[in-house]
Amino acid sequence: MLLRVLVLSLLKLAVRIFFRQRKVVGTEHIPEGRAVIFVGNHPNSLIDPLVAITSSPRHIHFAAKDVLFESRVLRVFLGAMGSVPIRRRKDHPDGPLDNAVAFQALYKVLEDRGAIGIFPEGVSHDEAHLMKIKTGAARIALGLVSQNPELDLVIVPIGLNYTNPRQFRSRVLVQFGEPLSVDSAWAARYESETKASVDSLTDTIQKRLEGLTINAPDWRTVRLLDGVRRLYQPPRISLEERIELARRFNRAYLEHKNDPKVQELLERVDEYQERLEDLDLTDEELRRATTSRRLFRTFVLKLAWFFIWLPLAAPGFIVHAPLGLLAGWGGRRFTPRKDVIGTAKMMAGASVVLLFYMALLVFAYGYWGSHGALIALALFPLSGYATIRVLERTASLRRLIGRATRAFFIRRELEELRAMRQLLQENLIEEVHARMPEGLVPLFPKEVSRS
Repeated sequence: MLLRVLVLSLLKLAVRIFFRQRKVVGTEHIPEGRAVIFVGNHPNSLIDPLVAITSSPRHIHFAAKDVLFESRVLRVFLGAMGSVPIRRRKDHPDGPLDNAVAFQALYKVLEDRGAIGIFPEGVSHDEAHLMKIKTGAARIALGLVSQNPELDLVIVPIGLNYTNPRQFRSRVLVQFGEPLSVDSAWAARYESETKASVDSLTDTIQKRLEGLTINAPDWRTVRLLDGVRRLYQPPRISLEERIELARRFNRAYLEHKNDPKVQELLERVDEYQERLEDLDLTDEELRRATTSRRLFRTFVLKLAWFFIWLPLAAPGFIVHAPLGLLAGWGGRRFTPRKDVIGTAKMMAGASVVLLFYMALLVFAYGYWGSHGALIALALFPLSGYATIRVLERTASLRRLIGRATRAFFIRRELEELRAMRQLLQENLIEEVHARMPEGLVPLFPKEVSRS
């Protein structure tokens, strides 16, 4: 129990450091005192269960591929969190796949009214949409309630939406959906129509997950519709509104993509995005009024924060900065699959920093005794976090100076782009409200300023 609390605390700290913002909504849908199967989308390898575990008020036992348990370090973490090893044909092409013991362990957790977690896509991926899910979650749920008709079992979908799954200090929205009760009616149908009931429940889970995730045919479409979203939305919206708006545009795209008027509008949005990229600008940078007074005020404010964090970062900056850069480079360089780059960065960064801190504590204790070790233990984590903030502020200042330089040298082109943006925005708002389905509540009222 103590080890689990310690491991969970470390995981929460790692997630807090890796993500600039983690927003969790829908926890009211998680019931207490009932058996729960959490099902989620799987775009980001080992980071997905970490985010789910640290976001849920209930302890989740995840099924994990058995090859992960071969690592001594991972075995400690996985064991402490109650993970259950599962053999997969992909990992054991020639060996037996007897998962009876594993499934019994998962059943035992649920019979004790605990919670387990499953990623029914079966494997993490970097596709722009939810893949066709497998039947495992449905089979576990239906098999269990058929054996235990009195068991109160629900399935709770989890939508994991990352702004950039591979980027350090990005954002993630975690959404827990409404619970789906697997009751005696499902159990009776399972007894009489096993395959049909499994397929039906699997389809229901698929639809629930699609309602909590952003789905598009490919990443080019994601990029294009993201440009549409930015042009349509008012400034300073919440992360939940941003994700919901992206979902709505993706659903509408599939319905209206062949309309000539929509195609013409999307082509203009694509041209606008390409012109921005040619100038190394973002839509947000263009939208903001780049007057000299505003630029100077923003620069002074960011510079002030930079110098507030700099003294705290200084003691360990020469160590933390190279460690962070090394972890980021290694995550990209030695990771064969894009969907595990984020995991590689987190694991490499955490491992390298922990090893460094252990060596530091031994050194401090040897030279300055226990008091020196305690001071080092308090100072270097604070310095590490300050280093992250300094690097972020440095990048922000660099972008600000670049924007000011571009505004000075290409003023006329910026004015043309702003006029192009204004016209595109007006056309988009007009089209959106003209095609909005009857009964759909708008996220933003028409009177919201589109400055």
